[in-house]
Amino acid sequence: MGERIAILGAGSWGTTVASVLSSRHTISMWARDASIAREICERHTNSTYLGSHVLPAQIRATTSLEDALEGVSVIALAVPSHGVRSVLESCALPKGAEVVLSLTKGLEETSNLRMTEVISEVWSPGHVGVLTGPNLAREILLGQPTASVIAMGDAVVAKDLQEIFSTPALRIYTNPDVVGCEIAGATKNVMAIAIGMAAGLGLGDNTRATLITRSLAEISRLGQALGGERQTFAGLAGLGDLVATSSGTKSRNFSFGYSLGEGRSVEETIQTTRMVAEGVRSCRPVAGLADAHLIDVPIVKEVIAVCHEGSSPRDAMRRLMSRVAKSEFDDR
Repeated sequence: MGERIAILGAGSWGTTVASVLSSRHTISMWARDASIAREICERHTNSTYLGSHVLPAQIRATTSLEDALEGVSVIALAVPSHGVRSVLESCALPKGAEVVLSLTKGLEETSNLRMTEVISEVWSPGHVGVLTGPNLAREILLGQPTASVIAMGDAVVAKDLQEIFSTPALRIYTNPDVVGCEIAGATKNVMAIAIGMAAGLGLGDNTRATLITRSLAEISRLGQALGGERQTFAGLAGLGDLVATSSGTKSRNFSFGYSLGEGRSVEETIQTTRMVAEGVRSCRPVAGLADAHLIDVPIVKEVIAVCHEGSSPRDAMRRLMSRVAKSEFDDR
């Protein structure tokens, strides 16, 4: 039946992708947590991440990477950014698996590398790319229509993956701009924290619209400086993902920022949610890339100030509003 695909990572997004693909393809999942793997196999749920949603019975999960990877042709990596390198280093790329697709929207904290760069450095697969876009997991599980982008340098392989990952409710586009798509996906998580903080402070739609617009300007400036294409940031990987991630509490990063805006500390928010939003880990690598290329990213810098330097969301908003006035389209 179709392709044999391994999904590495059993969080909300990895499990969602496994669920939507399982009707046409043979899916094996790797989970770090044995209780989650057992629950997926025996009860067909993943209550830790997806509540009571019933998963297709044909999905099989294991804690053995070797078992999950056996005989697969495509590997989709849905591990949080801080764990990607260690997972890849713990096993060899299996023979026959020449395509690795990153589902992770983040940067490696210690190196500022994008996930496809980490994959290429450790595994060196024949083809590596990224799946990104407005991908709120629960809506996709419910079959609500959405679209995503597969970015890969090889147009033929990208077209094959487009066919593999498309469903009646998930429309897949291709894009050769891997750099732009990955930078957009990683940076929008940082911006969603800032937008969530504003909402938690009780600020309204004008503030949200302003932050979304100025966030897109920062994402686009940085992405183009790193080699991304301008049109990518107006598309699904850029504007589309930013709007979805910044629109409400279905987004982990927005929810994290909202909690900070309401007055909780980073530590209290982590304890309450039992997870760290990717934007908390990615904000400093994003700023590192921006500094290296002399790109101004004031919103990113304020997220760092709140999440890592003890500043308050209200003070961060005051600093953003008191910046020196300039032209809207000043690219510096």
